[in-house]
This record gives sequence, C-alpha cells and structure tokens, in this order.
Amino acid sequence: MSKSLMVTGASKGIGAAAVERFFHTDNDVTDFILLARESQSFSDFLDKLSADNPHGKRVHPHFIDLADRARIVGLMKDVMSEHGKVDILLNNAGYTSPCAIQQVQFSDFERTIGVNLYAPFTIVQELLHSGNTFELIVNVASTAGMNGRPGWLTYSASKAALITMSEVMKDELAIYGTRVVCISPGRCATDLRKTLAPDEDPSTIMQPEHVAGVIEMLASDLGRFVDSRNLVVRM
Repeated sequence: MSKSLMVTGASKGIGAAAVERFFHTDNDVTDFILLARESQSFSDFLDKLSADNPHGKRVHPHFIDLADRARIVGLMKDVMSEHGKVDILLNNAGYTSPCAIQQVQFSDFERTIGVNLYAPFTIVQELLHSGNTFELIVNVASTAGMNGRPGWLTYSASKAALITMSEVMKDELAIYGTRVVCISPGRCATDLRKTLAPDEDPSTIMQPEHVAGVIEMLASDLGRFVDSRNLVVRM
C-alpha cells in the first residue's frame, strides 16, 4: 500500500536530507507533502527532485510560514481533501534568534514558540480532527531542550516543551496504533546551527544526512523496536 510523508522545514537541512532518503529509495512512500517558506533554496530543491525521480514519486509542495497558525489550520484541511491521509509526519521545522535574556524581543520569543511548538501541535491536532490516523510521527527537538544554554533561552524552552509534548502524544495516540518518537539531535551542520554557533566549523560535526538515516530507520520495520520518548542523536 502506498504511503504519504509530510515534512515541515523541507527545503534544506535535516528536512531535505530526510526527503531525499525516502525519495530515492524504492519503498512504499509515494507521495511527498513538503512544507516550507517560499525561497530559492526550496525552489532549487524541488527542481532537484523533479530532475532525478527514478521511482516516479509525487511531490506536493506547499509554501507556508509555520508561525502563521491560521494558515496551518487551513492547509491541513486542504491536505486531507487532496491526499486523504498523512501516514508519516516529520515535524522538523525550527526557528531561533539567539541572544541574552535582556535582549530577547517578546515577538521573537512568540515566533520561536510558534514555529517550534505550536506548529507541530496544530498540524497533529488538525489532522486528527479531520479523521487522520498516523502510522508514525517524528518530532525533531534538540539536545538544547534537555539542558539550558546561555543565549539560547527561547530555543531551549521551545524544544524542552516539544520533548514533553511528544511524551503525551506517544501515550495518547497509541490507541490508534500511532508511534510517536521525539529525536533530539546534537550538533548538526544545518543553517539553524550556523545561527546558534556562527564560529563553528560545520565539517567537524554531525551532518543532516546522518540524522536522516536515523529517521529512515525509525520508519522501517526495525523502528518498531525503538521505544524511546526522546532519542538522542549525536556523534
């Protein structure tokens, strides 16, 4: 039976790497529902998938700012109308603007919570309201949500909340046969990491494709035997 995969933050980093893993493998994932803000990187990524599609898979891009909760609500209705189901959901999109507590703008704190916490919650809840039952939900948190770090207050707070929210989702959605896994990557060479640690050499740390490999494993038959409320992924 064919399956659909929805990925947020699909234009680059871990999201794009995960899409490529599933897209270029001869598996039962045939439909890719990709969410990201409109950008050159997203356009380039979509062109890349279109140019190399050996298994005839279908790509359905949606341009959206995940800080816009009302837009998410409407989009989830459209997704269910167009596709009928979302089997695998990868809540990967993330945002932060690191600074000391005295410098935090509340509007920026709201955006961080909106993208990193409210968006995955809203996506899951709205799809449930539309009758969707997931096979697998993977929420991408961070080791920064396990231990607070100076300058990362808003990001750490949002990811800590996502870890806890995932625990509740795991317990509440088990009745539907849904597996919920929260993964917390450590240092990973993404654009978001460059924002958090601008002086770091990205070649010395974990790469997005490494995390994507773990996500692919979680979606496999083997993944059923990984029972973790917060799976740490790091070198």
